Amino acid sequence: MALRGATASLGARPVLRGVDLTVEAGETVALLGENGSGKSTAVRAVIGQVALTGGSLELFGSPLRRFRHWRRVGYVPQRSTATGGVPATVGEVVSSGRLARRGLRPLGRADRAAVAHALEQVGLADRAGDSVEELSGGQHQRVLIARALAGEPDLLIMDEPLAGVDVGSQRVLADVLRAHTAAGGAALLVLHELGPLAPVISRTVVLRGGRVETVDDPERLHDLACHPPDAAEQEPAAPHAPKIETGLLT
Repeated sequence: MALRGATASLGARPVLRGVDLTVEAGETVALLGENGSGKSTAVRAVIGQVALTGGSLELFGSPLRRFRHWRRVGYVPQRSTATGGVPATVGEVVSSGRLARRGLRPLGRADRAAVAHALEQVGLADRAGDSVEELSGGQHQRVLIARALAGEPDLLIMDEPLAGVDVGSQRVLADVLRAHTAAGGAALLVLHELGPLAPVISRTVVLRGGRVETVDDPERLHDLACHPPDAAEQEPAAPHAPKIETGLLT
């Protein structure tokens, strides 16, 4: 994945101002910065939810306008606690992660195996038949991660995966990322801090005022808190966290 000189606006307000960002196979890249720095906008640009006004985006060597293999991308949105009012089990939600690969065909043997493996990876194999509404916040986040993993993506993109989750779920995520990159996958995470994920992070990239600052030593990140972006540069508040729905990019 490569963003080059990317610019984007929300309404009339510029948010990204010439962002260069790459994620290679085997890497886990953490995108950090203060609220309003453009982190979520950058991620939403990568998955095609925010149009670039300048620069370019390539996914697996293809320009975005030509890219069709969305099954290679797994997206984990900011944690949601709602299912849109439609009752759903853990297994049903995770199975929806296979849609990009199988379309509307019934689940086959390979699909069922991928779903079972994804549930096992996040420690929810014994909860497949339970309602999502019965889960804790951390478990709910694991369901979102498992849904992305079920699609067997090459690139995992996660927006604030540590927000409001317990330490156990944070460790599960670290294990998932370690296994994913060891198998040749790549990951891009939006984070406020590295926390328990620090050992699996390959590179940190800090956004400030819509521009990139690459930091070699994560300990230097404390300086960012002392220099928040000007109010005029702050990113407008994002819409409510996406609800769990079927499909790859929710």
